[in-house]
Amino acid sequence: MQALQLFGDRDLRLTEVEPPPAPGPGEVQIRVRAVGLNFIDVWGFRGMAFAKRKLPLTVGAEAAGEIAAVGKGVEGLSVGDPVVPYGALTCGRCRACREGRDNLCEDVSGVMGFHLDGFARERVNLPARLVVKVPGGVDHVQAACAGIAFGTVQHMLFDNARLEPGESILVQAGGSGIGTAAIKMAKAIGCTVYTTVGDDAKGEKARALGADHVINYREERFEGEVRRLTKRKGVDVVFEHVGPETWNGSLLCLKRGGRLVTCGSTSGVSVQMNLMQLFQQQYRITGSFGCRIANMRESLDKMAEGLTPVIDTVLPLADFAQGLERLESRKVFGKILVTL
Repeated sequence: MQALQLFGDRDLRLTEVEPPPAPGPGEVQIRVRAVGLNFIDVWGFRGMAFAKRKLPLTVGAEAAGEIAAVGKGVEGLSVGDPVVPYGALTCGRCRACREGRDNLCEDVSGVMGFHLDGFARERVNLPARLVVKVPGGVDHVQAACAGIAFGTVQHMLFDNARLEPGESILVQAGGSGIGTAAIKMAKAIGCTVYTTVGDDAKGEKARALGADHVINYREERFEGEVRRLTKRKGVDVVFEHVGPETWNGSLLCLKRGGRLVTCGSTSGVSVQMNLMQLFQQQYRITGSFGCRIANMRESLDKMAEGLTPVIDTVLPLADFAQGLERLESRKVFGKILVTL
């Protein structure tokens, strides 16, 4: 079968590999149909030093497909069911896993497509406990956004930031895959949404998604605009994933007692911050990584109800590297996916 494998830094090749065996007890085999691209793929493509892995590595951390075979003892899943796999190989035994806090697994083997062979291959075997059935009306391309993009946003906004209807939120990089999802999810519960974009074309698209205030960060200081628009009061929540380029400005956008939730650092990994500002303003800062399996189910339910992902580009598997280059360029608006 075909698989897209990383052989070295920026060395992706479409190769032929052995298909997986029949699924064992408690396992299912998934016929992969679509793979979503994310910055974790970009990090892996670049050869980020903190990734302990063995090359060649099959890439792809987020996917959707259908059940091709079912192992003994599996209940609730049948051949042909559309499904989304969870993107980390968790132990299923530790306290965090037993309590449904999957992304805090104490004995996780790694992230698929980054530490372990991922989903950019025709078939893959997984424990059935790591597979979520897709509700009717959601296609493979949309469903392939649930594992990371929608699931991450669901976890950030509602598990961690505790976003409430009617609150105000600043969404950094509103044209990204998670940024577009955050705008739509926040507007769906009646929040006032501020967002930053890199050009006016993206700004118009962000407004079309429901953003109330759009700031072109290349033309004006976003923190000054947010404070002006809120009459120096600030917003309740900042949705942060850019890192050093926006971090301190994001803090300045918060009202007293405001909450900042972050899941990324695409502009770097280290920041300096004013600790007196932190405790005097009583900010609450939360790190957020990935999502719980329950967040994937919640995300898929939202898609089935009409809150669908924004799709930038859909490419064939052979053009995976082209999709990563587009993601790196920041020209993207929404999600980039590849299909098999």
